[in-house]
Amino acid sequence: MIPGMARWFTLLLACLPSFAHAKPRWEQLPLPPEMPAAATFGFVDVKDAKIYYATYGKGDPVILLHGGLGNADHWSFQVAELATKFRVIAIDSRNQGRSTFSKAKVTYHLMAADVLAVMDELKLTSASIVGWSDGGEVGLDLAINNPARVAKLFVYGANYNSEGSKQRGKPSASFTAYSAKCRADFAKLSKTPKIYDAVVDSLIPLWRNATAFTKEQLRSIKAPTVVSDGDHDEIIELAQIKEMSKLIPNARLVVFENTSHFALWQDPTAFNKALLEFLTPVSLDPP
Repeated sequence: MIPGMARWFTLLLACLPSFAHAKPRWEQLPLPPEMPAAATFGFVDVKDAKIYYATYGKGDPVILLHGGLGNADHWSFQVAELATKFRVIAIDSRNQGRSTFSKAKVTYHLMAADVLAVMDELKLTSASIVGWSDGGEVGLDLAINNPARVAKLFVYGANYNSEGSKQRGKPSASFTAYSAKCRADFAKLSKTPKIYDAVVDSLIPLWRNATAFTKEQLRSIKAPTVVSDGDHDEIIELAQIKEMSKLIPNARLVVFENTSHFALWQDPTAFNKALLEFLTPVSLDPP
């Protein structure tokens, strides 16, 4: 054996158990980095709440809607790339992040109205909507009820009725880590950091009483659409994601391999590539 090779081989064998027991990507949760500095930010008064937004870059508008208990900064893996081509608007949904708490019953339709209020404030007649989980439900509501305001729709990890929800069990390690981050973020971002448990309570009815969009409503969506999910989503049935891609006209399916409900963090390279390919206008110039 070549001198020194025996020691190297011994070290390699010692490392093999750790490789064998390494968790697959879909069971891991790499947290997003710090958000880039915003070009502008502010709050829109919707009478019973103040809705936070921040903008980045220039170009056609793209609105990012985060998942439940999250905040706009959860899109930091995506914003840096999107802002090179688009005007990105990231919003904190009511009761979450920097947006203020409201005693009104929270519904996806109400959160969709909040998005329209931000669009009106920024004088946007229409925008592309990118929604993750709860944000995807809001995006679907917007595309169904306000089709003229939605240029394109990218939905990730959102079902349309109870048949698309997996049976609840013990929270996965990734969801436990996500919940811990959301609590820590709220303590840092909110002006009322001690009411986090009330925020959770305000959102639980949304999750226990599943969204009930009808097939007819999905068929009415006019915007070009991507319906997407991870192939190991912990809470959403992939079969329904595939069904939605067939029900919505001009929709296509994107499934991110070896990822869960958190593909935008677990595989931001593939997620961003899919976003940019979908959102970037097709050039009509000859090659």
